[in-house]
Formats: sequence, structure tokens, C-alpha cells
Amino acid sequence: MTAAPVPSGWQGQRHWHVLGIGQGLALDFLQTWQAWQQDPQGPERLFYTAVTDSPDSASELARLGHANPTHQDLMAELGPLWRGLLPGVHRLVLGHGRVQLTLCVGPADKMLRETDVAADRVWLAQWPTAGDAAQHMLKAISRLCKPGTHLHCGTAWPDDAPAVLLPCGFDTDNASQGGTMRHAVFAPRWTTRTRQRSASRPDGQPRQALVLGAGLSGSATAFSLAQRGWQVHVLDAGTAPGAGASGLPAGLTAPHVSPDDNILSRITRAGVRATVQRARQLLKTGQDWAPTGVLEHRVEGKRSLPVSEAWPLAGHEWSTPASSEHLTQAGLPAHAQALWHSLGAWIRPRQLARAQLQACGVQVHWQCRVARLVRTGQDWQALDAQGQALGRAPVLIVAGGYDTRALMQDLSPAHAPLPLNPLRGQISMGPLSALPEAIAQQLPPFPVNGHGSFITGVPMPGHAPDTPGEAGWYLGSTFERACPEALLRDEDHAANHARLATLLPALSEPMRPAFALDQVSGWAGLRCTLPDRVPAVGELDAERWPGLHICAGMGARGISLSVLAGELIAAQLEGEPLPLAPSLAQHLAASRFAARQLQA
Repeated sequence: MTAAPVPSGWQGQRHWHVLGIGQGLALDFLQTWQAWQQDPQGPERLFYTAVTDSPDSASELARLGHANPTHQDLMAELGPLWRGLLPGVHRLVLGHGRVQLTLCVGPADKMLRETDVAADRVWLAQWPTAGDAAQHMLKAISRLCKPGTHLHCGTAWPDDAPAVLLPCGFDTDNASQGGTMRHAVFAPRWTTRTRQRSASRPDGQPRQALVLGAGLSGSATAFSLAQRGWQVHVLDAGTAPGAGASGLPAGLTAPHVSPDDNILSRITRAGVRATVQRARQLLKTGQDWAPTGVLEHRVEGKRSLPVSEAWPLAGHEWSTPASSEHLTQAGLPAHAQALWHSLGAWIRPRQLARAQLQACGVQVHWQCRVARLVRTGQDWQALDAQGQALGRAPVLIVAGGYDTRALMQDLSPAHAPLPLNPLRGQISMGPLSALPEAIAQQLPPFPVNGHGSFITGVPMPGHAPDTPGEAGWYLGSTFERACPEALLRDEDHAANHARLATLLPALSEPMRPAFALDQVSGWAGLRCTLPDRVPAVGELDAERWPGLHICAGMGARGISLSVLAGELIAAQLEGEPLPLAPSLAQHLAASRFAARQLQA
């Protein structure tokens, strides 16, 4: 079996989508990626969707790299991302964000239904088994083709293959028939009906967007659009990135776990993967973030893993029972229930927001408080309290935290189109240098979460925006519902200290002096939640408000979900393969709230 030649039709295209199906797809992907690198006239962005029920193992991938020396540089970038490939959809971002490999792990018939955009080339690694299976497979493939899509096969196909291909719309008259390579072109002799997803950007409109909010959600969306050549203007009421909840001095990204591997668990894994890849791309390791792993103390036995075959080896690469060494390092007893999230990390959210806003094509306008949104012609306008226009664009993304609620309420006074609720949180923190040496040596070398979180060794905010301060410790946060103000309360430091008694009991009394009001510092922020605990991402109501998108409701998972949300909005606008399974993306759709209003 060999990889297919890269067609010449991709020159000058904005993006090119290859659909690979079968076993051993890594070679074809690497050859396609290499050809893209070497072609100065190649497409701006390369998408490769690999559908396989058995992805290459890490060792197989390494052997492939050794056997193909020309792929060594590509393998050095791909190899570290090739982890945790559970059944489902995984997005691996490569080539400075311009190459996106989407691994769809599972039976082909199921995973092809999780692909909803047309392919420019299809690589069929093996000819399907004879009979109805081949016909069924090719019909599923044809649903993802457009006139001119090339189909290549890595193995010889049977003599009756044309009789199977023609009813599915593939023309073999001018296809190559020699050796082990076979080739056909999708050229149906009838008018096709397709449910392929296309770009949601208004037809004929320039690639211009207005983003409200310069926090994690707004900056992530702005960055994703700018990478695709959009001109993005960001409006924010503050004077610097992360003026709201995204100003959290230090936070974690770690997957949610559940015995049934529920929707939130699967979405957060996709989000953690996206966040870690973005951090590797933009941030300074050790200063802005660190892939330390995260220990989750299962306080009261909550959040257990799926059992047995439901959680295979690839799942344990994400989350696994904590080792005795991890428990000892955290100062927990040997019988403690805990999980180790090896792909978890700590991040300074403000630094991530700042780095994303520095992307070419993004212009930020500070001290712009938006009071009202109006649509004039094909454009959205953001107005201040005096009715003056602060910005306009055909595409508007509202990512302004709790202020989003009032703006949406103004659009639809009779019904609240987005039921955002405020969730105030306060953390306690202090410099490590203020702790006695004996206590400092007891601190875990990695973050611990479970009942709040405890993070150490992360630089505290410095005097200048890009200058980190000395290393500190962080504990929190509190959860106060229905409080619309980010107030600092002295009593919340005592509440956070009480959390430590449950999270890391051995540290509670030794650290009590550090929580004295003349010693401890604090930070408070206002997060937003939605009733179903899942963010609202994408168009709110395409019929009533075309071009209006929402990126809100991240709750306490803004670090883990904002990058994924920004990529999802950009992919929808551009008509690209989604960064997670469409069936999961439906649960994130902001339009679910508009639909519920119509049903009420």
C-alpha cells in the first residue's frame, strides 16, 4: 500500500480538504503535509480528516518516521500530540496553525456521519470488502464529495469496481488503471442533493468581524479568525487584556471525568487538547504556563472514571488513578481517592489573552463600553451610551462576559435569549518566599484540584504587564451565585482556607498564618454560567439576527473551553471541518436557547 499523489488542483485555493479512510493513514497525511510545505502555490490552509477504527500507535508512528528520513521534522511536531486517541474526534493543530489533522476514531460508517464538509480528495487506504459493504461505503463517501473530487485507493480493486463506483457518482473512464493504484473522479450524471455544511459567513461579505470582549473567549475567537485572514476589531471596556474574569492570576486546564464519559467530559477533553496546543504555540513555558499534569483529589468520591473496556489505554493517557508517588508528593494518605491528569497544565489566563490579541489582523480598542447593538443593512454596529458607533462589521461575536446578558436582553426585551447567570469567585494567594522553608518543602510539585484548586510555583502578577513577579501560591476559588459584582471579601479567605483542609489536609494548619489578612492577597472575578453547564457558541438565531455569534457561559472552565469555542466559530464561518464531532458541537450551539423559546 502506498500514499496517493497530491493533485495539482489545490494551487491558489484558500483551503484544501483531504478525507482519508482506513488503516495506516499516517503515511498519506505526512506525504500530503510535506507536499503542501514544498509547494509555494499550495492552499493557505490544509485540512486532513482521517477516519480509522485503529489509529497508528505511537511506536508505529515512530517507526514510520525512521523509515522516511524526509519526514523527521514533521514527525517531531506530530509525535508529541499523538496521545489520548480515544474513540471520537480529535483535532491536532500543526504547521503554525495552518495544518489541521482531524482524527475520527471509530467505525467508518459512524465516523463518516461525523464529517459534514466536502472533501477535495479522498484517500481510501484499502478497497472495501466485496458486495454490499463496498456499495455502502462508497455511498457514504459520495455524500462528502463535490464534482471534481478525486478518489484514490491504495490497493488494487476488483474487476467489477466500476460497476460499484458508477451508481455512486464516480467516473472511471479517464482514471488510471495500472499497478496497485486506482483512481476515480466524482462526476455524477444527475443533480446531487447534499446536506454538506457550507460557510455561514454572509455571501459576498468581506472577512471582517467585530468582537466584543478581550478576555479568553474574545481573544481566542479573534485569534482564530485572524489566522484565517480575517480583519478583526476587538472592543473592550477595560484598559488591558483580561480585565474581567480572564484576569485570574493562575488557573488550570484539566479534563472533566464521569463514569459514563458524558457530554461534558468529551467536550472538555477536546477543549484541553486545543488549549494546550495553543499554549505551546504562543506562551513561554515555565513563565506563562507549564504542562505539569494535574492531580485531582476525589473529595467525597466524586468524578470517577469509566470502568474496564469503557476506558482503554488511550483513556488512561488522559486520566488514570493516581500513583502512590503522586499521593506522597501531594501529602495525601495512601488510601486517598485521586486521579492523575497527565495532559493537564497550569496557565496564566491574562498572558494567553494578551498573546492571542497580538495576532496579525487583530486591532484592539480599549475603554469602549458597548451599550447597544443594532443591525444596519448588512452590518452590525456597536453603540455606546450616547448612541455613537464604536465599531461595525458584517459579523459580530459577543464575548463580553456577564455584560453579554444585558446586550442580548436589549435585542429581545420580551424574552431573555441567553439565560446567563453570574458566578462570583475569589482566590487567595501569596508569595512562596513568605512561607517558612519547612512548609515550602511540603508543597506539591504539581497543581491539585478537586475541592477548589491549589497551585504553586506560578509567577505572581508583576508591576509591568509582560514582567512576571516572584513565584506564588494560589488557592480557590469560592463560588457565589447570583452576585453580579466582583467584590473582594475578607471572609472568603477563611472560606478558601477551609477548602484547603479538605483538598490537602496536611497543609491546612501549617499554612494558617499565610491566610492572615495582613499576609494574604486576593483576586475576585465574575464568571457566567448557563443552566445546562455548557457554553453557548455560534449563531444565536440566524433568521432574526444573521451574523450575530455568541461565545459565552464558560463558567469555571474558560481556560479549558475558550480556545475550542473560538476555533468552532471560525470553522463554522469558513465552512471548515469542525474541531470536534458535529454531534458534540450541537450541544454547544447558542441557537439551542432560541429554539427553546420557540417551543415554550
